[in-house]
Amino acid sequence: MAAIRSRDTKPELIIRKGLHAQGFRFRLQGRDLPGRPDLVFPKYHALLWVHGCFWHGHSCPLFHWPKSREDFWRAKIGRNQERDAATWTAARAAGWRCGVVWECALEGQGASVTRSCH
Repeated sequence: MAAIRSRDTKPELIIRKGLHAQGFRFRLQGRDLPGRPDLVFPKYHALLWVHGCFWHGHSCPLFHWPKSREDFWRAKIGRNQERDAATWTAARAAGWRCGVVWECALEGQGASVTRSCH
């Protein structure tokens, strides 16, 4: 898992390129914000996360539970989901607008973009 990058992932680069081409300007990896969002739009007071369906347990065709070490993976992904919920709650409490783009939205099948965080 050490080889899994937390920034500059392929889905994130696709989103960044598209938003920049549309004229949106943003900061990357807001270190001073809850959950280190992938993109920060100060002008709109908005945060955007680009999530991988596997790592965040998204219910879509791209996500499936691994067959080996099931207990480990269920615990790990469950903690990720809990951390996401706490992050979004903290960001909204601080007055930020939140959004999530799921990896499957870029793949085309069963695509979904969450406009605001749960």
